[in-house]
Amino acid sequence: QVQLVESGGGLVQAGVSLRLSCAASGGPLSSYAMGWFRQAPGKEREFVAAISRSGTTYYADSVKGRFIISRGDDKNTGYLQTHSLKPEDTAVYYCAAQRTYDVRIVYATGRDYNYWGQGTQVTVST
Repeated sequence: QVQLVESGGGLVQAGVSLRLSCAASGGPLSSYAMGWFRQAPGKEREFVAAISRSGTTYYADSVKGRFIISRGDDKNTGYLQTHSLKPEDTAVYYCAAQRTYDVRIVYATGRDYNYWGQGTQVTVST
């Protein structure tokens, strides 16, 4: 059973970049489809990005062209590279993983994932 720990959040000004990391233990992340979600205060959790085991990616329209999801070469780390951050990107960011034998599948809804990290706060000021 995999455990996930996010890091890399912080308080930044609009327009800058942050790289969020998701470190996995208890199993190779390479055996899991992976995703990032976020939840802003007073709002429901929303999908941000997902990546299949084979590297296929999928993004929410709100972050397409600004965020990049990837996997580390060590097979136990996932990343969300964010660029051109906006105040509306302020949220707690969560990584999620779901074990799957299908290397092509990407999951874009929270209910598809069984494993979640504790979240990392990203705050973007004007």
